[in-house]
Amino acid sequence: MAEALIHSGDFPHGRSRAQPYIPGLLFKSGMENIGGVHWNWPFKSRNGNHRNGHDGNGGHSNGHNGNGHDLNGVTGNACPDFLCVGAQKAGTSWLYRQLEPHPDFWMPPVKELHYLDNLNRTKRHGEPRSKDERDACFLESIKDLSMRRHIDLDSYGRLFRHKGPLLSGDISPTYSTLSDEIIERVVDHFPNLKVVFLARDPVVRNLLIPGVLARSHPSKIVARWKRYVRPENFRLYFFDDLKENPAELRQSILRFLGGDPDKPSGRLKPHDNNDAGRDKLRLTAKVRDRIAQFFEHELKACASELGGHAKSWPARYGFSLLLYFWDLLDDSIDLLFWCDWIC
Repeated sequence: MAEALIHSGDFPHGRSRAQPYIPGLLFKSGMENIGGVHWNWPFKSRNGNHRNGHDGNGGHSNGHNGNGHDLNGVTGNACPDFLCVGAQKAGTSWLYRQLEPHPDFWMPPVKELHYLDNLNRTKRHGEPRSKDERDACFLESIKDLSMRRHIDLDSYGRLFRHKGPLLSGDISPTYSTLSDEIIERVVDHFPNLKVVFLARDPVVRNLLIPGVLARSHPSKIVARWKRYVRPENFRLYFFDDLKENPAELRQSILRFLGGDPDKPSGRLKPHDNNDAGRDKLRLTAKVRDRIAQFFEHELKACASELGGHAKSWPARYGFSLLLYFWDLLDDSIDLLFWCDWIC
Protein backbone atom coordinates (compact mmCIF):
# COMPACT_ATOMS: atom_id res chain seq x y z
CA MET A 1 0.00 0.00 0.00
CA ALA A 2 2.77 2.41 1.00
CA GLU A 3 4.74 1.70 -2.17
CA ALA A 4 1.69 2.39 -4.31
CA LEU A 5 1.43 5.86 -2.83
CA ILE A 6 5.01 6.89 -3.52
CA HIS A 7 5.04 9.62 -6.10
CA SER A 8 7.36 12.14 -7.68
CA GLY A 9 6.93 15.83 -8.31
CA ASP A 10 5.70 18.21 -5.61
CA PHE A 11 7.02 17.46 -2.14
CA PRO A 12 6.47 19.22 1.15
CA HIS A 13 9.34 21.42 2.23
CA GLY A 14 12.17 19.44 3.76
CA ARG A 15 11.17 16.10 2.20
CA SER A 16 13.69 14.46 -0.07
CA ARG A 17 12.78 12.90 -3.40
CA ALA A 18 13.87 9.50 -2.10
CA GLN A 19 11.36 9.48 0.72
CA PRO A 20 7.87 8.07 0.12
CA TYR A 21 5.05 10.51 0.54
CA ILE A 22 2.14 8.70 2.13
CA PRO A 23 -1.10 10.60 2.68
CA GLY A 24 -1.30 11.46 6.34
CA LEU A 25 -3.97 12.85 8.62
CA LEU A 26 -3.66 16.56 9.21
CA PHE A 27 -5.03 17.49 12.60
CA LYS A 28 -5.79 21.19 12.81
CA SER A 29 -5.45 22.88 16.17
CA GLY A 30 -6.72 26.01 17.88
CA MET A 31 -9.04 28.14 15.80
CA GLU A 32 -8.50 25.93 12.77
CA ASN A 33 -9.86 22.86 14.58
CA ILE A 34 -13.31 22.54 13.10
CA GLY A 35 -13.88 19.08 14.47
CA GLY A 36 -12.66 17.49 11.25
CA VAL A 37 -9.76 15.37 10.15
CA HIS A 38 -8.35 16.16 6.72
CA TRP A 39 -6.71 13.70 4.36
CA ASN A 40 -3.66 15.12 2.69
CA TRP A 41 -3.55 13.30 -0.65
CA PRO A 42 -0.48 13.14 -2.89
CA PHE A 43 -0.62 15.12 -6.12
CA LYS A 44 0.48 14.17 -9.59
CA SER A 45 3.35 16.45 -10.54
CA ARG A 46 2.79 19.36 -12.86
CA ASN A 47 4.87 19.71 -16.02
CA GLY A 48 7.89 21.80 -15.12
CA ASN A 49 7.01 21.71 -11.39
CA HIS A 50 6.26 25.46 -11.47
CA ARG A 51 3.92 26.43 -8.68
CA ASN A 52 1.96 29.53 -7.76
CA GLY A 53 2.01 30.80 -11.34
CA HIS A 54 5.79 31.29 -11.55
CA ASP A 55 7.38 30.64 -14.90
CA GLY A 56 10.65 29.26 -13.56
CA ASN A 57 12.65 32.25 -14.79
CA GLY A 58 12.02 34.44 -11.81
CA GLY A 59 8.90 35.95 -13.37
CA HIS A 60 5.22 35.46 -12.82
CA SER A 61 3.21 33.93 -15.61
CA ASN A 62 -0.26 34.95 -16.76
CA GLY A 63 -1.54 31.36 -16.77
CA HIS A 64 -0.37 30.48 -20.30
CA ASN A 65 2.89 29.54 -21.92
CA GLY A 66 4.17 30.70 -25.28
CA ASN A 67 2.29 27.98 -27.15
CA GLY A 68 -1.12 29.06 -25.93
CA HIS A 69 -1.42 26.18 -23.48
CA ASP A 70 -2.62 26.71 -19.93
CA LEU A 71 -0.21 25.97 -17.14
CA ASN A 72 -2.72 23.39 -15.92
CA GLY A 73 -1.70 21.19 -18.86
CA VAL A 74 -4.90 21.39 -20.90
CA THR A 75 -5.73 23.48 -23.90
CA GLY A 76 -8.57 25.91 -24.41
CA ASN A 77 -11.29 26.02 -21.75
CA ALA A 78 -11.09 22.39 -20.59
CA CYS A 79 -11.34 23.18 -16.89
CA PRO A 80 -14.03 23.93 -14.31
CA ASP A 81 -15.21 27.51 -14.27
CA PHE A 82 -16.38 27.34 -10.67
CA LEU A 83 -16.68 25.26 -7.52
CA CYS A 84 -19.56 25.34 -5.07
CA VAL A 85 -17.97 24.17 -1.81
CA GLY A 86 -21.02 23.97 0.42
CA ALA A 87 -22.76 23.96 2.60
CA GLN A 88 -24.82 20.80 2.69
CA LYS A 89 -28.51 21.56 3.29
CA ALA A 90 -27.88 25.18 2.32
CA GLY A 91 -29.19 25.18 -1.26
CA THR A 92 -26.56 23.30 -3.29
CA SER A 93 -29.10 20.92 -4.84
CA TRP A 94 -31.31 23.87 -5.73
CA LEU A 95 -28.33 25.55 -7.39
CA TYR A 96 -27.49 22.47 -9.45
CA ARG A 97 -31.09 22.17 -10.64
CA GLN A 98 -31.11 25.85 -11.62
CA LEU A 99 -27.87 25.61 -13.59
CA GLU A 100 -28.37 22.23 -15.31
CA PRO A 101 -31.13 23.36 -17.75
CA HIS A 102 -29.79 26.90 -18.14
CA PRO A 103 -28.69 27.53 -21.78
CA ASP A 104 -25.37 29.11 -20.69
CA PHE A 105 -24.24 26.04 -18.71
CA TRP A 106 -23.28 22.42 -19.25
CA MET A 107 -23.30 20.74 -15.86
CA PRO A 108 -21.79 17.31 -15.14
CA PRO A 109 -24.32 14.46 -15.23
CA VAL A 110 -23.82 13.88 -11.50
CA LYS A 111 -24.17 16.77 -9.06
CA GLU A 112 -21.43 15.94 -6.55
CA LEU A 113 -18.13 14.72 -8.00
CA HIS A 114 -16.24 14.49 -4.68
CA TYR A 115 -13.00 14.03 -6.58
CA LEU A 116 -10.92 16.42 -4.49
CA ASP A 117 -12.00 14.94 -1.14
CA ASN A 118 -12.55 11.26 -1.94
CA LEU A 119 -10.37 9.40 -4.43
CA ASN A 120 -12.00 6.01 -4.02
CA ARG A 121 -15.41 6.65 -5.49
CA THR A 122 -17.78 9.28 -6.78
CA LYS A 123 -20.75 9.54 -4.45
CA ARG A 124 -24.03 9.55 -6.28
CA HIS A 125 -27.26 10.91 -4.93
CA GLY A 126 -29.82 9.36 -7.26
CA GLU A 127 -29.27 8.11 -10.78
CA PRO A 128 -26.81 10.19 -12.82
CA ARG A 129 -28.03 11.87 -15.99
CA SER A 130 -27.14 9.89 -19.11
CA LYS A 131 -28.90 11.45 -22.06
CA ASP A 132 -26.09 11.63 -24.61
CA GLU A 133 -22.54 10.55 -25.44
CA ARG A 134 -21.02 13.43 -23.48
CA ASP A 135 -22.68 12.24 -20.29
CA ALA A 136 -21.55 8.65 -20.83
CA CYS A 137 -17.99 9.77 -21.56
CA PHE A 138 -17.90 12.00 -18.48
CA LEU A 139 -19.16 9.22 -16.20
CA GLU A 140 -16.59 6.77 -17.56
CA SER A 141 -13.79 9.33 -17.16
CA ILE A 142 -14.65 10.27 -13.57
CA LYS A 143 -14.94 6.59 -12.66
CA ASP A 144 -11.46 5.93 -14.00
CA LEU A 145 -10.02 9.07 -12.44
CA SER A 146 -11.51 8.32 -9.02
CA MET A 147 -9.71 4.97 -8.87
CA ARG A 148 -6.25 6.54 -9.00
CA ARG A 149 -4.21 6.98 -5.85
CA HIS A 150 -3.27 10.59 -6.44
CA ILE A 151 -4.99 13.83 -7.33
CA ASP A 152 -4.42 14.58 -11.01
CA LEU A 153 -5.63 18.13 -11.63
CA ASP A 154 -4.78 17.99 -15.34
CA SER A 155 -7.15 15.05 -15.87
CA TYR A 156 -9.71 16.60 -13.52
CA GLY A 157 -9.70 19.72 -15.69
CA ARG A 158 -10.15 17.67 -18.85
CA LEU A 159 -13.38 16.23 -17.44
CA PHE A 160 -14.96 19.56 -18.34
CA ARG A 161 -13.95 19.49 -22.01
CA HIS A 162 -17.50 18.38 -22.78
CA LYS A 163 -18.85 21.83 -21.94
CA GLY A 164 -17.48 23.37 -25.13
CA PRO A 165 -18.02 27.15 -25.02
CA LEU A 166 -20.48 26.90 -22.10
CA LEU A 167 -19.87 27.30 -18.37
CA SER A 168 -19.47 24.33 -16.04
CA GLY A 169 -18.44 23.52 -12.50
CA ASP A 170 -18.31 21.07 -9.62
CA ILE A 171 -20.89 21.34 -6.81
CA SER A 172 -19.55 19.22 -3.93
CA PRO A 173 -20.44 20.51 -0.44
CA THR A 174 -17.76 18.37 1.22
CA TYR A 175 -15.08 20.54 -0.40
CA SER A 176 -15.73 22.80 2.59
CA THR A 177 -13.47 20.44 4.58
CA LEU A 178 -10.51 20.44 2.17
CA SER A 179 -7.13 21.13 3.73
CA ASP A 180 -5.20 24.31 3.07
CA GLU A 181 -2.72 22.41 0.89
CA ILE A 182 -5.37 21.03 -1.46
CA ILE A 183 -7.17 24.39 -1.70
CA GLU A 184 -3.89 26.13 -2.53
CA ARG A 185 -3.01 23.56 -5.21
CA VAL A 186 -6.45 23.73 -6.84
CA VAL A 187 -6.55 27.54 -6.92
CA ASP A 188 -2.96 27.69 -8.15
CA HIS A 189 -3.77 25.21 -10.92
CA PHE A 190 -6.98 26.97 -12.00
CA PRO A 191 -6.21 30.66 -11.31
CA ASN A 192 -9.49 31.94 -12.79
CA LEU A 193 -11.64 29.50 -10.81
CA LYS A 194 -14.66 31.07 -9.11
CA VAL A 195 -15.82 29.75 -5.75
CA VAL A 196 -19.33 29.89 -4.27
CA PHE A 197 -20.24 29.13 -0.67
CA LEU A 198 -23.84 28.95 0.54
CA ALA A 199 -23.96 29.46 4.30
CA ARG A 200 -26.66 28.36 6.72
CA ASP A 201 -27.21 28.65 10.45
CA PRO A 202 -25.00 25.80 11.82
CA VAL A 203 -27.48 24.93 14.56
CA VAL A 204 -30.25 24.27 12.04
CA ARG A 205 -27.89 22.27 9.80
CA ASN A 206 -26.92 19.98 12.68
CA LEU A 207 -30.57 19.48 13.62
CA LEU A 208 -31.31 18.45 10.02
CA ILE A 209 -28.21 16.31 9.47
CA PRO A 210 -26.56 15.27 12.76
CA GLY A 211 -22.87 14.42 12.66
CA VAL A 212 -21.62 17.18 10.35
CA LEU A 213 -19.57 19.14 12.87
CA ALA A 214 -16.58 19.22 10.49
CA ARG A 215 -18.68 21.19 8.02
CA SER A 216 -20.57 23.36 10.48
CA HIS A 217 -18.18 26.24 11.05
CA PRO A 218 -18.93 28.65 8.17
CA SER A 219 -16.65 31.39 9.49
CA LYS A 220 -13.62 29.10 9.37
CA ILE A 221 -14.57 27.58 6.01
CA VAL A 222 -14.94 31.00 4.40
CA ALA A 223 -11.70 32.26 5.96
CA ARG A 224 -9.77 29.22 4.71
CA TRP A 225 -10.95 29.52 1.11
CA LYS A 226 -10.49 33.30 1.11
CA ARG A 227 -6.83 32.84 1.98
CA TYR A 228 -6.23 31.46 -1.52
CA VAL A 229 -9.04 32.70 -3.76
CA ARG A 230 -8.85 36.24 -5.11
CA PRO A 231 -11.61 38.44 -3.61
CA GLU A 232 -13.28 39.01 -6.99
CA ASN A 233 -13.52 35.23 -7.51
CA PHE A 234 -15.21 34.36 -4.21
CA ARG A 235 -18.85 34.89 -3.30
CA LEU A 236 -20.72 34.15 -0.09
CA TYR A 237 -24.49 33.63 -0.17
CA PHE A 238 -27.03 32.67 2.47
CA PHE A 239 -29.74 30.03 2.64
CA ASP A 240 -31.89 32.77 4.19
CA ASP A 241 -31.97 34.44 0.75
CA LEU A 242 -33.19 31.21 -0.84
CA LYS A 243 -36.12 31.20 1.57
CA GLU A 244 -36.92 34.91 1.29
CA ASN A 245 -36.10 35.84 -2.31
CA PRO A 246 -34.94 32.91 -4.48
CA ALA A 247 -35.31 34.88 -7.73
CA GLU A 248 -32.90 37.55 -6.55
CA LEU A 249 -30.46 34.92 -5.26
CA ARG A 250 -30.56 33.10 -8.60
CA GLN A 251 -29.86 36.34 -10.47
CA SER A 252 -26.92 37.21 -8.25
CA ILE A 253 -25.27 33.78 -8.56
CA LEU A 254 -25.79 33.56 -12.32
CA ARG A 255 -24.37 37.03 -12.81
CA PHE A 256 -21.31 36.16 -10.72
CA LEU A 257 -20.69 32.91 -12.62
CA GLY A 258 -20.97 34.65 -15.99
CA GLY A 259 -24.40 33.41 -17.05
CA ASP A 260 -27.37 35.46 -18.20
CA PRO A 261 -29.84 35.76 -15.30
CA ASP A 262 -32.62 36.77 -17.68
CA LYS A 263 -32.55 33.41 -19.46
CA PRO A 264 -34.88 30.81 -17.91
CA SER A 265 -33.72 27.49 -16.47
CA GLY A 266 -36.03 25.52 -18.71
CA ARG A 267 -39.44 25.28 -17.06
CA LEU A 268 -37.95 25.48 -13.58
CA LYS A 269 -38.88 28.52 -11.52
CA PRO A 270 -36.46 30.13 -9.04
CA HIS A 271 -38.66 29.15 -6.09
CA ASP A 272 -38.81 25.47 -7.10
CA ASN A 273 -36.93 23.57 -4.40
CA ASN A 274 -37.57 19.84 -4.08
CA ASP A 275 -35.77 19.67 -0.73
CA ALA A 276 -37.79 22.42 0.95
CA GLY A 277 -40.46 20.05 2.24
CA ARG A 278 -37.90 17.71 3.78
CA ASP A 279 -36.45 20.28 6.18
CA LYS A 280 -38.58 19.31 9.16
CA LEU A 281 -37.10 19.69 12.63
CA ARG A 282 -38.36 16.89 14.85
CA LEU A 283 -35.99 17.28 17.80
CA THR A 284 -36.95 18.76 21.16
CA ALA A 285 -36.24 22.31 22.25
CA LYS A 286 -33.80 20.93 24.83
CA VAL A 287 -31.68 19.29 22.12
CA ARG A 288 -31.87 22.46 20.05
CA ASP A 289 -30.65 24.56 23.00
CA ARG A 290 -27.73 22.21 23.66
CA ILE A 291 -26.62 22.35 20.05
CA ALA A 292 -26.96 26.14 20.14
CA GLN A 293 -24.75 26.31 23.23
CA PHE A 294 -22.13 24.21 21.46
CA PHE A 295 -22.13 26.63 18.52
CA GLU A 296 -22.42 29.85 20.53
CA HIS A 297 -18.93 31.10 19.67
CA GLU A 298 -19.30 30.11 16.02
CA LEU A 299 -22.67 31.85 15.72
CA LYS A 300 -21.12 35.05 17.05
CA ALA A 301 -18.06 34.65 14.81
CA CYS A 302 -20.35 34.28 11.77
CA ALA A 303 -22.27 37.40 12.74
CA SER A 304 -19.04 39.37 13.10
CA GLU A 305 -17.07 38.02 10.13
CA LEU A 306 -19.68 37.00 7.54
CA GLY A 307 -22.21 39.74 8.16
CA GLY A 308 -25.43 39.69 6.15
CA HIS A 309 -28.07 37.32 7.46
CA ALA A 310 -25.53 35.79 9.86
CA LYS A 311 -25.88 38.90 12.03
CA SER A 312 -29.28 37.63 13.17
CA TRP A 313 -28.19 34.06 13.97
CA PRO A 314 -27.02 34.55 17.60
CA ALA A 315 -30.23 36.35 18.60
CA ARG A 316 -32.29 33.30 17.53
CA TYR A 317 -30.85 31.48 20.54
CA GLY A 318 -30.67 34.36 23.00
CA PHE A 319 -26.98 35.12 22.56
CA SER A 320 -25.68 38.67 22.77
CA LEU A 321 -23.11 39.99 20.32
CA LEU A 322 -22.15 42.72 22.79
CA LEU A 323 -20.61 40.10 25.09
CA TYR A 324 -18.75 38.61 22.12
CA PHE A 325 -17.23 41.95 21.14
CA TRP A 326 -16.45 42.68 24.79
CA ASP A 327 -14.53 39.39 25.01
CA LEU A 328 -12.60 40.31 21.84
CA LEU A 329 -11.76 43.71 23.29
CA ASP A 330 -10.72 42.14 26.57
CA ASP A 331 -8.43 39.70 24.74
CA SER A 332 -6.91 42.59 22.78
CA ILE A 333 -6.23 44.55 25.97
CA ASP A 334 -4.60 41.48 27.54
CA LEU A 335 -2.43 41.09 24.44
CA LEU A 336 -1.33 44.74 24.60
CA PHE A 337 -0.37 44.41 28.28
CA TRP A 338 1.51 41.20 27.49
CA CYS A 339 3.44 42.85 24.63
CA ASP A 340 4.22 45.83 26.88
CA TRP A 341 5.49 43.48 29.59
CA ILE A 342 7.69 41.63 27.08
CA CYS A 343 9.16 44.90 25.85
